[in-house]
Amino acid sequence: MKKTIITALLISIHLAMPALLSSSCTNASKSEITAEMAYQGVSNYCHSTYDWSIAEDNPSVMSIEMGEETDSAYLVVFRSYTGAFVNFYVNKTSGTTRVEEYVPVLDIKSESGTIDLFDYLEQE
Repeated sequence: MKKTIITALLISIHLAMPALLSSSCTNASKSEITAEMAYQGVSNYCHSTYDWSIAEDNPSVMSIEMGEETDSAYLVVFRSYTGAFVNFYVNKTSGTTRVEEYVPVLDIKSESGTIDLFDYLEQE
């Protein structure tokens, strides 16, 4: 009796496996970050974190631009009205984003931590 139940359970798992694998592959591809998502998430973060009122009169003093892309990450660069740059390295798979600040006038580069890009993307 126990052998029959175990065999039936193993057969059920074996038959369900292709559907489970297919489903997990589909979910993984849905969560991959695109360049547009990286830009939008960083833009939302910057608009909620930094004071943009100075840019109302002169929009060119603050900006967000796409930087170089690697196999694993997108670079999104925020330029502050102070002349400082904040580099956001967005992991294409996880959305984990490493933040690094650079002040060219002082030649100071510092790690500022990480953010989860998904926290700053609009929920559809």
